[in-house]
Amino acid sequence: MDNYIKTYGIEKKRKKLPTASKIIFLITALTIALHIISYFSEAFSDFFNLRISSIIRFITANITNFIPFSLAEALIVLIPVIAFVLIRHAVKNHSDSWGSVLTYIASLISVICLFYVLFFWSFGVGYNTTSIDKNLELDRKDVNAEELYNTALILAEKSNEEAKNVAFRSMNFSIMPYDIGELSDKLNEDYKTFSKENKFLSNMRSNLKPVILSRAMSYTHITGIYSYFTGEANLNTHFPDYTLPFTAAHELAHQRGIAREDEANFIAFLVCKDSADPYIRYGAYVNMLDYFLNALYIADADLYAKVLRNLNGNIIYELIAYSDFFDPFRDSIASSVSGSINDTYLKLNGTEGEKSYGMVVDLAVAYYKNH
Repeated sequence: MDNYIKTYGIEKKRKKLPTASKIIFLITALTIALHIISYFSEAFSDFFNLRISSIIRFITANITNFIPFSLAEALIVLIPVIAFVLIRHAVKNHSDSWGSVLTYIASLISVICLFYVLFFWSFGVGYNTTSIDKNLELDRKDVNAEELYNTALILAEKSNEEAKNVAFRSMNFSIMPYDIGELSDKLNEDYKTFSKENKFLSNMRSNLKPVILSRAMSYTHITGIYSYFTGEANLNTHFPDYTLPFTAAHELAHQRGIAREDEANFIAFLVCKDSADPYIRYGAYVNMLDYFLNALYIADADLYAKVLRNLNGNIIYELIAYSDFFDPFRDSIASSVSGSINDTYLKLNGTEGEKSYGMVVDLAVAYYKNH
């Protein structure tokens, strides 16, 4: 029978692993080796992040810059469709034998490996670079309630000063006097100025990507996200105006190679507080002050109340309005799931997890001690 099949040429061809998958597996092995080296060498990580990863980030950002919507958001929305197509293709073309099934699974694994490769080469090495406090020569230490209070007073004074140049709705939110496109242009200029003085930060020009499904995204408590595989800084525009400049600057910091969350927050603060635009400066101080108020409320409720008594009434209304805005999203199931995933991801990359966002207060205290 075997001879008959061979004679008449109807023997089924054995499906082989695609050459592209084999190449990806080889690159993945190299990437794992480089990843291990980066864990043990800050100098290697700094060089790789600034000289190699920055080029990849620049290329991916410029490929997607001309697209008026978030490509990452579109791909996430299409996940069910992509999954259906892959399953249908597998059943139709790769279910005739176990060998064919395993080959198809190996091909899919190679795609996952490709995402890991792109993650490390474009962004992931940033988790192992020299810390921001060393780059900026800050004496970072654990802080006490008095230090939190003293710095919070500085931030409150700065917030009050900037609030004089900001328009507010009556007993409600402030108003950003331009659209996301203009915000993007202003922040790009601010980053250009900052990167000239701080050579550890790569510079580029890119467009912020407003998320179309921003309200749905709010249930996850995600205000913005940098998608390394498309190079896009995505912004949840459903959140109040005063949060947008700071959040956008945070995602742009990721896009420029700052991986750790507390450091991205701090770079966003430094860039925004020195902006030529008063609303961006206002957003920098109020958002940073909010981190201090949260920390101070836990450390010393009396000192927390003292800071509030020093705040401009419009800022008080801004914070109250934010609390009211956030109430419908506060205890959502989606936020619990996304929070657990994000916390695990951050811890796998050597940080303190979601707690690291709030650790920006340590950097801010050290900064104001030096200034």
